[in-house]
Amino acid sequence: MWAIVGLGLGYMTPMTVFDTFGLVSEATNSVVPLAYLVALVAMVFTAISYGRMTRVYPSAGSAFTYTSEVIHPNAGFLVGWSSLLDYLLLPMVNAVIGRIYFESFFPDAPSWVFVVVYVGVITAFNLWSIKGTSRVNGILVVFQTVLIGVFIVLAWLSLRHGMGAGTALTLDPLYHAGVDMSAVITGATVVCFSFIGFDAITMYSEEAKTPNTVPKAIVLALLIGGAIFFVAAWFSQSVFPNLDGFEVTDDTLPEMALKVGGQFFKILFTSAALAAMVASSLSSHASVSRMVYVMARNGKGRISKYLAYIHPTFLTPAHAVVIVGIVSLLAIKFTLEFASAMINFGALIAFTFVNLTVIVYFAFRLKQRRTPKEIFINIVLPFIGMCMTLVLWSKLHIQALEYGAIWFAIGLILLVYLTRGFRQPMTMRIEEETLAEEGTPVPHVKHGDE
Repeated sequence: MWAIVGLGLGYMTPMTVFDTFGLVSEATNSVVPLAYLVALVAMVFTAISYGRMTRVYPSAGSAFTYTSEVIHPNAGFLVGWSSLLDYLLLPMVNAVIGRIYFESFFPDAPSWVFVVVYVGVITAFNLWSIKGTSRVNGILVVFQTVLIGVFIVLAWLSLRHGMGAGTALTLDPLYHAGVDMSAVITGATVVCFSFIGFDAITMYSEEAKTPNTVPKAIVLALLIGGAIFFVAAWFSQSVFPNLDGFEVTDDTLPEMALKVGGQFFKILFTSAALAAMVASSLSSHASVSRMVYVMARNGKGRISKYLAYIHPTFLTPAHAVVIVGIVSLLAIKFTLEFASAMINFGALIAFTFVNLTVIVYFAFRLKQRRTPKEIFINIVLPFIGMCMTLVLWSKLHIQALEYGAIWFAIGLILLVYLTRGFRQPMTMRIEEETLAEEGTPVPHVKHGDE
């Protein structure tokens, strides 16, 4: 279980709290810890729903699979298409963060060269069938956590010397005059993408020793990650009650490290962030390639056949890997704020439908709504989770909503084409959802089984 928790934390990349600190501090009027707390509460309900559904369908595809099986394959396609947006852009976000790090050290060098080389290397590794082990991932997570601990100690020492608020024993990072809860919720939509990763744990269902391992690991990864985010944000907000003196607010990590620990700590802290970024890039690139491959295997036509291609030597979904790499090149132009908002558009739709599938499956299909306990766990809890994710979704950046709506419309057009105007139903072949690069068939729940 702890190996899976480590994989989830590695995917979440705890150091993103420092990358987005400036954006969230501006959006919330300097109450970043409160934004993380709001996001964590919203995510807990959804994590419980993910845990319950992975017991029912221990298979790849996540929200795509659950919605297709419980509600309808057509709805599953649209949810999968929407969540594909968040998985597809996550590798690009890592490239954006890397570009910002590069610019902080080499401000006069052309950053587009770094993006092209970085994305090319990550894509090549995924084509070559790189397999990250839980041991390597665990080392990276421990490395991040230790350096976050060092940052907290340095921040505490800085506070003792009169920097920022002068003390960590203050409620100002959580609430002060001028705080608007609407703005806090908007900030929470930005930090939501920091939590993306607990849902990716569902991909390890077949490797878990018992059916209860993954559901427990999902909640544990979320709570541990949330605690790290909250504590790190608290000390960061105490030391930096405002952004005066920051040259770059799009990614504040390098400057925060410099201000509390000097140039050497900046190099060390940024190195840890780069290591975490590379690990996240490899895993997110591989994950979205798998998701594209799975959806293509369940599709029809030339596009589906093209994306479902498996390289005969490397046994990887080669065309899907390359497509993800091409999308990642958008990091040359996109900002971290816009990219994270676009990711959350798809993620929050997926989260909403996972909560909905719990209600439909347990309360209506299995009719487990007779006792107060059954009503509470099968209707009330997932309904609260669904409402909270809908509130976060409604507070997204206006451009994210516009571009997200365009993406959803494209998916709807594709659905109409693939179903021949809804005359032919979409198919689900869960038994074939196995990661191509593993090269080993894994037994899955067949379509229609309960």
